[in-house]
Amino acid sequence: MKHTSARQAPRNAEEHTFKRFDQELAHLNRIVLRMGGLVEDQIAKAMSALRDADLDTARNVVARDHVVNFLDVQADEQIVNLLALRQPVGKDLRMILSLGKTVTDLERIGDEAERIARMTIDIYSSSNPPPDARLLSDAFRMSTLATRMLHDVLDALARLDVEKAIQVARGDVELDSEFQAALRRLSTYIMEDARNVGHTINVTFIVKSLERIGDHSKNIAEYVVFLVKGKDVRHVSPESIDTGELGR
Repeated sequence: MKHTSARQAPRNAEEHTFKRFDQELAHLNRIVLRMGGLVEDQIAKAMSALRDADLDTARNVVARDHVVNFLDVQADEQIVNLLALRQPVGKDLRMILSLGKTVTDLERIGDEAERIARMTIDIYSSSNPPPDARLLSDAFRMSTLATRMLHDVLDALARLDVEKAIQVARGDVELDSEFQAALRRLSTYIMEDARNVGHTINVTFIVKSLERIGDHSKNIAEYVVFLVKGKDVRHVSPESIDTGELGR
């Protein structure tokens, strides 16, 4: 009996270690998804503040950015602990690396939401009359595309859905096209009336932030592909990604 117990103890210890690792990895995943939900809400509130000239909501978005930063620090600490103490390999290592990169992009998306809120405060706090709807129309059109990309890529991450991740990456082309068209239209507003300069500059910063949100969402989509398939597609055109090849 003593001999059997001696052999059983290491196995139990090993099972406990694996179980603890899975729990810590699940905790990291929850932090990342919570952070994703928060930045998604930050963007929605920032654009709502712009639409409704709601300075209180815009200021709340700016103030709440510290929560995004707190989750960023929490995730980084968890990643360091997992790498240092557990020394993961294979898919576990890919999971940790992908989530670490995702956290960086989510924190930057949070920064862009804060920037949109700050531009909104500038627009509606100035002595100039508020901008007309035409000046803001590109921002709302781009917001629809950018927020859809972010929502879909967070869903792809939660479900480890490679097909959906690739669709998100491909959607960045449409957002980039809208951004270029927006810049052309904004330049015409300045030429039509020099009094539009101040508002146009702020709206330009807003559409640039929305374009960057799309870029970060595309990055996260590429991390999902790496996590699931072990293939680095960061420098591959999304249109040329062969899902059949990824499955090999």
